[in-house]
Amino acid sequence: MSNARIAVDIGGTFTDIALERPGRPRITGKTLTTHQDPAEGVLRVVAEALQEGGLAPGDVSMFIHGTTLATNALIERRGAETALLTTEGHRDALEMAYENRFEQYDINIDRPAPLAPRWRRLPIRERMNKDGKVLIPLDEDSVHAIVPALDHEKIESIAIGFLHAYANKAHEERTAEILHAARPDLSITLASEVAPEIREYERLSTAVANAYVRPLMEGYLRRLEGALRAGGFQCPFYLISSGGGLTTLETAARFPIRLVESGPAGGAVLAASIAHACETPALLSFDMGGTTAKICMIDDYAPQMSRTFEVDRSYRFKKGSGLPVRIPVIEMVEIGAGGGSIASVDKMNRICVGPESAGSEPGPAAYDLGGERPTVTDADVALGKIIPARFAGGAIALNENAAKLAIARDVGARLDLAGDDGAFGVMEIVDENMANAARAHAVEWGKDISARAMVAFGGAAPLHAARLAEKLGIDTIIIPMDAGVGSAVGFLLAPAAYEVVRSRYMSIDDFDAQTAEALFAEMHKEAFNVLAPAIGTAPVVENRRAYMRYAGQGHEVAVDIARDEPLSADLLRRGFEEAYARLYDRRIPNMRAEVLTWALTLSGPAPESPRIGVAATEQVAASQAVRDVFDAAARRRLSYDIHERNRLSPGDVLRGPALIVEDQSTTVVTSPFDAKVNAAGYLILTRKGAAQ
Repeated sequence: MSNARIAVDIGGTFTDIALERPGRPRITGKTLTTHQDPAEGVLRVVAEALQEGGLAPGDVSMFIHGTTLATNALIERRGAETALLTTEGHRDALEMAYENRFEQYDINIDRPAPLAPRWRRLPIRERMNKDGKVLIPLDEDSVHAIVPALDHEKIESIAIGFLHAYANKAHEERTAEILHAARPDLSITLASEVAPEIREYERLSTAVANAYVRPLMEGYLRRLEGALRAGGFQCPFYLISSGGGLTTLETAARFPIRLVESGPAGGAVLAASIAHACETPALLSFDMGGTTAKICMIDDYAPQMSRTFEVDRSYRFKKGSGLPVRIPVIEMVEIGAGGGSIASVDKMNRICVGPESAGSEPGPAAYDLGGERPTVTDADVALGKIIPARFAGGAIALNENAAKLAIARDVGARLDLAGDDGAFGVMEIVDENMANAARAHAVEWGKDISARAMVAFGGAAPLHAARLAEKLGIDTIIIPMDAGVGSAVGFLLAPAAYEVVRSRYMSIDDFDAQTAEALFAEMHKEAFNVLAPAIGTAPVVENRRAYMRYAGQGHEVAVDIARDEPLSADLLRRGFEEAYARLYDRRIPNMRAEVLTWALTLSGPAPESPRIGVAATEQVAASQAVRDVFDAAARRRLSYDIHERNRLSPGDVLRGPALIVEDQSTTVVTSPFDAKVNAAGYLILTRKGAAQ
């Protein structure tokens, strides 16, 4: 065994691979995602990478996978026939949601329909109070009575979510035992295991979403594992979770809802690693692929984390219009702006881009695979930013004329725009959409974007990073090695990790340190049992967090709990007031604080981040060719120098404008920027005249 490691990321348009070999160059590749059977694209790109590296499956020591399959199943409603069993009298909690309007003035407001319609939300007689004390014992006859209804509805998967079961899951567990005995083939999800937290709507929504995708995801993962084993792979098989940690196949198959943002999470892990390598604690992570663009803040060398994520937003990506899930997730904003995002002209003669995507089937017009509607990729091709023969390493032969015709027909002719103006309009709109999303995300978190450097990766991000930086006032852009498959590279940098959450109310005025420590010990044991198969005897790092608020407030603030002093009321109070002040620039004196939820994360050792080393002597790099490219800042075509990235060396300086071409992406150095290669091989784009 050569200790090679493979990471594969399935996106909406491309399936990416990164194959890492100790002491040898990394192998990367792309293939179009095969939506009918995603495993087909995975196996194809793996076989190609092994052949290129002269390796056999037995030479691989680890296989890491990230996929959008769970997310797509939720959005496209391709999951299992699902039922929800819940406390009698509370089955409408899933549809009542927050009892608010996420868009105040739209009389036609609509939100995604529940994954379990009302006739599949079945009441069970039982009741517990908020402390887990039984008020009404579980009526087992009511559980037996619903079995015929499950058969009639051809139910494949069940979510069990009882009121206050986060405090006592005995009724949920007993109900699962009865149903498993009656129907052993049913897939059963317990809300007390998936999301053992307060707030019934989010808990039920998460449990139902997990139940909805579990048969599909478990089947896919088992089939892929079987195909890999049959092909000679004997190495461990890990999945990347939405929180940026590796988890075992068994855990992923049981809780597939934790995979909904697995690909973007890998990109954030890469960005955090680059922050360490470049000694830049504050970064803006920009990940643009074929379907979406993801923007994430890196602070103190780590991405921001969240406990809530929304899937399938029905109203222009507006918060509150989707299905909430309570999972550990890296905080980011995601919009429908990718290479495959479709451009059109609306009734008010405005250019619109996305969120609809051409994906991989049929793809942009330039792919010549049946797509006729213009996309962002078509605009990039038409403006000269993509060299057709080099796209995706030459795996896809782009048709430049088809791209120009699609833009001219659906955009140019509608707005009487000639020449490059139609494609330029498409490019400006998609770049402005991303800039607006980044600005809004920064404002929500009280951050200053212009004070940050940007790290750009994904197949389309290096094409758009410089123009986006111009709009955001960012002076420095970092393009890492193998940026076109950045999320897959990030998978290789992720540690094995697992988070456990428990809702247990405690007032700081009556804080019981002994009870809190006992709770953390229980959580540590659960997390370690999940993590042990992935790390063996390796040391673990434990991080603790409390979710706190002032009494009477509706939402909590995350408070990291330091381990260098004993857990106490004073420690929690100080941590809460510091965290509260960072968010709101104030404290509320003499106000009682309280803890609602506790979280514990165990992490195994992470692969070592690269170190930059000593910068080489700078020298101006000679270009291999020139090409006319439309430059947004100049509003006309300029002669761009063309550089092959694999011919560049540390210390090379490139004067903008220029194109830097590699197999999986192209970096556009617009006229306001210059670029240089640092000691690690990263491209560093710097605005001309900016302080170094």
